[in-house]
Formats: sequence, structure tokens, C-alpha cells
Amino acid sequence: MLSTRGSAADLGARGCVDQRLRRGARPATTTPHPPAARSHPLHTAIIGGGPGGLYTAALLKRLAPDREVTVYERNAPDDTFGFGVVLSDETLGGIEHADPAVYDALKAHFVRWDDIDIVHRNTRHTSSGHRFAALGRRRLLEILHDRCRDLGVDLRLRTEAPPPDELARTHDLVVAADGVHSATREAYRDVFRPHLTPHRCRYIWLAADFAFDAFRFEIAETEHGVMQLHGYPYAPDASTVIVEMREEVWRAAGFDELDEAESTARCAKIFADALGGRPLRSNKSAWTTFRTVVNERWSHGNIVLIGDAAHTAHFSIGSGTKLAVEDALALAACLAERPTLQEALSAYEEERRPVVASTQRAAKASLEWFEDLDRYLAQPPRQFAFNLLTRSRRVTHENLRLRDAGFTDSVEREFGCPPDTPPMFTPFRLRGLTLRNRVVVSPMDMYSATDGVPGDFHLVHLGARALGGAALVMTEMVCVSAEGRITPGCAGLYTGRQGEAWRRITDFVHDSAPGTAIGVQLGHSGRKGSTRLMWEGMDEPLPEGNWPLVAPSPLPYRPGGQIPRELTGAQLTDVREQFRAAAARAAGAGFDLLELHCAHGYLLSGFLSPLTNRRTDAYGGSLEGRLRFPLEVFDAVREVWPDERPMTVRISATDWAEGGTSAEEAVEIARAFAAHGADAIDVSTGQVVAGERPEFGRSYQTPYADRIRHEAGVPVIAVGAISSWDDVNSLVLAGRTDLCALARPHLYDPHWTLHAAAEQGYDGPGAAWPAPYRAGSRPPRTGRTDDPKPRLTLRGPGQDG
Repeated sequence: MLSTRGSAADLGARGCVDQRLRRGARPATTTPHPPAARSHPLHTAIIGGGPGGLYTAALLKRLAPDREVTVYERNAPDDTFGFGVVLSDETLGGIEHADPAVYDALKAHFVRWDDIDIVHRNTRHTSSGHRFAALGRRRLLEILHDRCRDLGVDLRLRTEAPPPDELARTHDLVVAADGVHSATREAYRDVFRPHLTPHRCRYIWLAADFAFDAFRFEIAETEHGVMQLHGYPYAPDASTVIVEMREEVWRAAGFDELDEAESTARCAKIFADALGGRPLRSNKSAWTTFRTVVNERWSHGNIVLIGDAAHTAHFSIGSGTKLAVEDALALAACLAERPTLQEALSAYEEERRPVVASTQRAAKASLEWFEDLDRYLAQPPRQFAFNLLTRSRRVTHENLRLRDAGFTDSVEREFGCPPDTPPMFTPFRLRGLTLRNRVVVSPMDMYSATDGVPGDFHLVHLGARALGGAALVMTEMVCVSAEGRITPGCAGLYTGRQGEAWRRITDFVHDSAPGTAIGVQLGHSGRKGSTRLMWEGMDEPLPEGNWPLVAPSPLPYRPGGQIPRELTGAQLTDVREQFRAAAARAAGAGFDLLELHCAHGYLLSGFLSPLTNRRTDAYGGSLEGRLRFPLEVFDAVREVWPDERPMTVRISATDWAEGGTSAEEAVEIARAFAAHGADAIDVSTGQVVAGERPEFGRSYQTPYADRIRHEAGVPVIAVGAISSWDDVNSLVLAGRTDLCALARPHLYDPHWTLHAAAEQGYDGPGAAWPAPYRAGSRPPRTGRTDDPKPRLTLRGPGQDG
């Protein structure tokens, strides 16, 4: 329901979608017309008379008055099942630019407000400056009906649309705006290839006959479990109220046995405080579960999908009507701009798909936050409120600070930030090591060692990043044996010469970057070894000079790749001792922290994943068996690693592949390592099997760290597309992680952390500039940008103003 200013904020688009949208799809019997050569199809049919379909009709008719546009809607004009619709500034701006008449009509009926109230455990926290605008869904439909009639659109209400294949034969363009259960999409399922993902909460759309004075989130902790209310005004005397809870809570509370009236009354009783004791009302309301719709294609011949037929995004970031309206704007523009229908439909999808994908990622993060709401109930109250507001990762620490500095300051004080100190520059303690801020330079393989010996390149690479302000700089994966290398260029700690070379680097860091810690990541390549340098072909086998590989099971990483030998009992002992010896050398080399690499499909990770561990002995089978050898290695390392120095473990919290490590297992893996003495878990994902299908996106791995932190009760390091200091502040302050590890940003800018401090105006102990660099602690001046603007425009003869 909440998003950044100008992004998704529509809440009323999907009221009781199961009752409203079309059913009974049947396979198409013919192929749609091939796209016409002309750019302005004259005969257009629109299936579905919701806001997206109606607005498309109005735009197309306005752009080409000679176009015949027919809208088919099975329901009556006022037969809508939602209550209120919230629209963002961005969407309204697009409407105003495209059709001022619609904008002016909408504006006359808006209610506006700025605040969000979060009520949890009888405490209300308010965040201001959010700028919402809402109106009733019926009013929105009335405005669009009137506009369509004024423009000459043929509105066929209470009329079932003909089958889509028939419309495709008789029209130049068919726009399918028939919702999440789209009959059109189902008729061409083999072409559009939809993916529908159900989720774990039940929700119901209701209304109250009074106006909330803010966007209200209220949490109820009942004997059956956690329930939440989402409420907002849409008229001077009315509010939308959505009640949501996990499926098992819904059943335990008996809602599965109540009718509509009984459910409505029960919800009003549970949230009596929020409602001031007033009743709720329904409108053909029913409990439903949300389904995310993704289509591999959005058009086929002269048929195109828009709105919920093409994609859905959870109502908690309020995106349904917004996305449908923006689809309509883009489709109309592409039809006007492109010379042929085929090019226009391709351009429409190319333009909208990345925008929708971004919205769906944010919506997924938001809906999962509410599904797992009980995970955060014990957070301090202000942190809980901040966590809720930033749950989708679209609203950030900086964004909230600009809207409501007082609210953000109160969260920071509760968190323990010293005055004028951003959250990322607060210290954090791991065992005997105090890190001066929350930034870690993530391990990055450099493939630049000779015979496992780090050289001048490593000194400059790690030294530069140590001077750049991060609290902890991590080495690449340092291999425990020559056979455990990934490539011939990988560094090691299996000889005394290598240990001496590493000592040169740690001495530089400690002497030249006081306050910066340096950590070593120990690992063994397993079945992913004996490959080329990354820039010569990542994971490709060496053309010559290969060495034999070992793994938990004799499974190659890639089809046709080298088959590793399955480790025997004696070999397991040898590998364990290699880790022990490397850890002892690491301690002698002066490292401050040691991380055991149990991720990314390397040897220890190979034991943890059921996709790569097919053993039938004590080191395979159940999770307990798969954990056995990694824990034995951890214990061996911990025995020789100095007690005051911390140890962390990097894991892949999911394999991004069916049958792989699950998120639930990742929590158990983290618990097991913590029980053996791990001070933090470095939570990565994937790279375990070549056929993985990761869900990339900004901060895409952080939900796994968040879950492990709260469920396993162990500090975590979050990684994965964390690219801005605003992300770091947001994640730390929300309590989703303790530390943030960044890789690519530190390749782009070795002084990323110091520059983050400068950009935030921070000059404190959490980001101390090395003395020789102090003169660079302020951004350098650039060319002039303050040229005086013209004060007067003189007109020539005959140019009277």
C-alpha cells in the first residue's frame, strides 16, 4: 500500500476479484489476425470494463476519433466489488497530460492526506509527508463511463464478450483487460504462457462509514495468531478496510465457517479500537488469497493483454489500477508512435515489462513481509514501524528522512545512533572485534595469484579498499590446498610462503588503515575447480593442466564437465586437516576474522545441498547428515583459531533450483553453525547448480538474511545487489541485517564508504579518513552552474506580448 512518492499506491483494484472476473475460458479455435500494416487500427474491441479497459478505450478514441472502439463488460455500470482507489502523483501526472478532462473530473472527487499511522501493541506511530490521493471506485468508473460516452465509445455493459478468437477475426485490435482470471489469457495459454503463484494470506475487502485521518496499519495479536488491518479514506465519509491474516490463522479463528455478514461483524469486533466501535460493511465481499500473475508474452497476433490479465502486484503496495492505467497510457502512445501494429505491441511490452517487473519485485517483498509479520512483533516499536514502512525496499531511510525527519530521527535514537550519525556508521561487535561501521568489502575472487601466493596486486587491491573506510575488508576465497583451487590464479594458505605473503598485506592494513579489520575466507573448490580464469571463460575447464576434483558425490558441475571423485573417509580427514592447517596459518598471518566458505557450490556447500550430496553414509541423506562434515571442519578450524577472534560462515540460503536447499533448511543450517560457535552468518544464495534460476533484483538476497537473523537469533551479513548507502542505512535500521557486504560498488569506487560519509555530511569515528587523504574528504568543486538567468526578454518590432 505504501510506495515511494510517484510509485504504486492503488489499493482498491482487486476487491473480491474471484467474483468479479471472468471464468470459463476455453481454448481458442483459430489463430488471431496477423497484426495489420496500419498503425491506427480502426476496429478495436476491449474485453473488460474496469478502469484499465475504460481508460484504454477513452485514450484510443481521443487519439483517433474515427476509430470504432467497443467495450464489453458483463457487469452493470455500478456493479463493482471494491471500495476505494488510491492513485500516485506519477499516475495522475500521466492522466493529466494525456486527458485533462479525466484528470479534472478525478481531482474534483479526491480526498487527500499525508500521514501513515502504525498501531502495534497499543502504541501508535505516525509518519508524515506521503501525499496520498483517493476516490471511490464507483466514482472512478462513473467518470470513465462518462468520458467514454462523450468520446463516442460503444459501451456494452451487462454484455458478455464474444470469444477472443471471434473478436480477433472481426477487429483490428483486441485489448484483453479481463483481469486476473482472464478468459482471453486462458484461451491462448500456450502462447502467453502464464505463471500463477498463490500466496499464504487470506484477505477481505470491507468498508467503514467514516474517514480515517491517515493511512492506518493496525496489528492485532489474537489467541489464534496475528491479524492486520489496512485502512485508508476514499471519501469524506468512507474508508476502505482490508483485513488480512495467514491461512492457518484464518482457519483457527473459524473464518472458514462464517458467511459474509458474520465475517464482517467479526472483523469489526477484532479491530474495534481502530474503528472506534463502528461497524464495517461489505459489498459481495469474500475471503480470498492473492495470486501473482506473470506472463512470458503479452501479445499474440492482434490480441494484447493489459492490467491484471498481464500481471498482478500485491495490494499492499497498491498497484493494480495504477499499473492498468499506466498500461493504457503506454499502449495508446505506442499505437500512435509506431508505424505498424506489430511494432506498437512490441514497443508496448518492451516499455512496460521492466517497470512491471520492478513493481512485482517490490510487491513480493511487501506481501512476504506481511505473511511473516509475526517475525517482527518483538522489535522495538519505532523500529517495527520503520520496518513496515520500508518493507518493499522502495521506501528507504533517506526517502523517509526527507518526508518526515522527526519520525526518522526518533527511530535512529531508539536504535542507538549517536547524534548526527547515520545507522551505517554505528559500531558493531563480534566477539573481541569491534567494527567501526556496518560496511564489509565482500570477498571477490581476483584470480591474480601465482602458485597460490598473493602478490602486489592483492596488496594494492585490498589495501586500497582498507583505506576506503569499510569496517571489514575480506579476502577472496583463499584455498586450503592446491587441488582446492578454482583456477590456477587462486590464492592459497597451504604453504608457509603464502602465509608470509598474506602477513605483508595484513600488516599494511593495520599500519596504514587503523581501525580497519581484515578477514580471510577459507574454502575448497570441490567440483567447481580446475577451471579457467574468470575473464577467459568462467567455470570452463582448463584446456590443459587440469587437476583431479573431489566432491561429496561424483556429479559434474556442468553436463560434460569433469566428474569429481567421491571423497572417502580418509580423504575427508585429509581435507579437514587442510582447513585446520590453513586456519593456523591465517592466525599467524594476522587476520582479524575468519570466514568458512560453505556457499556457492564449493566443497562444503556441496555437502549441504541435497542436489549435490547424494551420499548414503553418515555424511549424506538428512540435513543432519549433510551438515556433519561442514560442522566437523568448522570445529577443527575453531580449535586453532584464536578464541578472541570471530568466525563467520557464508552459506547459500537457497539453491534457486527445485529440490535444493530451502529457506527453512537455511535457518537450521545457520542455527547449527551458531551452536558450534559461529559469530555471524554471511547469507548469500545460489551458484550451487548450473541450472539455477535466481530472482535477481535490488537487495534480492536480503530477505534470506532477514529471516535467519530473526528466526535463528544469530547476527547476519547481508549481500546481493546492495548498491547504495541508503540501502545500507535502511537494512540496518529496519533490523534486517547487522552488516552489509558490497562487492561491485567497491570495485567501482575503492573509497565507497568514505564517499558515502561525505555525501551524508558525516565526519565521525565511523568513517575516519586516513591522514594523507583528509584533503579529499569534501567533494571537489565542479564548473559553474550558477549563471544568471535572463531577467527580461526583449521583443522585436511587431512582437507585442
